[in-house]
Order: sequence, then C-alpha cells, then structure tokens
Amino acid sequence: MTNAQLSEVVNLSTSQCSRRRVRLEKEGVISGYHARLNAEAMGYTMRAVVRVSLNSHSAVNEHAFLSMLEGRDEILEAFSVSGDADYVLILHCENLAGFASFIHAVLLPQPFIGQVRSEIVLKDLKRPHDR
Repeated sequence: MTNAQLSEVVNLSTSQCSRRRVRLEKEGVISGYHARLNAEAMGYTMRAVVRVSLNSHSAVNEHAFLSMLEGRDEILEAFSVSGDADYVLILHCENLAGFASFIHAVLLPQPFIGQVRSEIVLKDLKRPHDR
C-alpha cells in the first residue's frame, strides 16, 4: 500500500504516514518487507510439521543438528521448543516421495537424532499473512 493509500485509510496526511513508517522501521517495529511466494506454483505441493528429539542434549549434538539444517531448502522454518520435542521443523516438499526421502535419507540416519514425529498438513486454516 502506498503512503497515499494508507493516508486515506488512517485519516492522516501522506507525509505523516511516511514519517511514521520511517520511524517504525528505525525502531525495528517494521522489520522488513517480503514477497509472499506461492509454494504450489513453484512445485512444492506438500507441507509437513516435523518434531525432532535429540538422543542426548549436548552442545555437540545441538551444533550437529543446526549444521544439518543449513542449506536444506525444504526446511522453511525451524524452532527450538519446549514440550515433548526439542525442535519443530516446517517443511515444504514437492510431493510425498520428496518428504519420505527427507525423513529417511536426511533425518533418520543422523546419529544425534533420537526420535522423529511428523504430521502432513491437510489444509490451511490460518496463516501469518491472514492478519
């Protein structure tokens, strides 16, 4: 949305909208602008949530896990979490075969991984861009 369009919505002048936007960017409230890509249009038709538990908690295992994540294009997001898993990964894969390959060829052979549990996303109910 342009500053002119925003000014009409919030009933401020274009210059006031611009100054406030710049201030919010400098303060870190606005952290960036991003293009939202359509994964399906790019050939990634399957998404999954994968919970990973390490076989033991050590700096070496954590470093090995983080190193394994680097360069893996199918991993959209990765979180260290509390609860029954150590990490949660959000994956986009081309299809079920690509997902199976990631699980069986990338995750399960790792000696530092104790358990992998996964769910395939069936339907989007709410996404961050819905806000």
